Amino acid sequence: MQPPPPADAPRPGELVVARNRKWDGTGHWVVPGFGLGEDEHGWWIYQGRGEFISRPGAALHTRSDAVLLIPRAGGYAATFYDDTNPGDFRVYVDLAWDLSWHRIGVPAGEGHPGVVEFHMVDMDLDVIRSAHHGVFVDDEDEFTEHAATMAYPDGLVAAVRSECARLHRAVLAGTGPFDGISDAWMALGRKENP
Repeated sequence: MQPPPPADAPRPGELVVARNRKWDGTGHWVVPGFGLGEDEHGWWIYQGRGEFISRPGAALHTRSDAVLLIPRAGGYAATFYDDTNPGDFRVYVDLAWDLSWHRIGVPAGEGHPGVVEFHMVDMDLDVIRSAHHGVFVDDEDEFTEHAATMAYPDGLVAAVRSECARLHRAVLAGTGPFDGISDAWMALGRKENP
């Protein structure tokens, strides 16, 4: 039996703005999408091709569709791509801290979508499945540098490294939400947001 969803979790069709920041509060990526639904893994968000995304010092329009998974438990957010992605990423797992939902609009209905923000602290490390380079952990150097310059607590460093190792094993093995279930969510997102 699943625990009840957080009160501010998105409902299908609602606008979801993923708003990431770094440990020191510095802004990071802001990416819009639409709630698709939830399953035993968590909440699935469709992020369509051509959406405007930005972070301090960079902005672009996305070149492919993606689905974002916000897990029920764990310190990460995972983005899934398919072969239409012109880059070679197929799975991109951001290690994260302090994941939370914040409703900033009324719930969907009466001719308008609801609006929910998803917030997280990006903890630098990424677990990536690449079409050409397999599965690997990225940005170890950035994590080490920020642990020193942003004064990550020792317990946080240990927790992020442990979660990273767990996720690396799961992506390698194709277990949990990394077993291909994202394909069905991607198809649903494309159907509902042509």
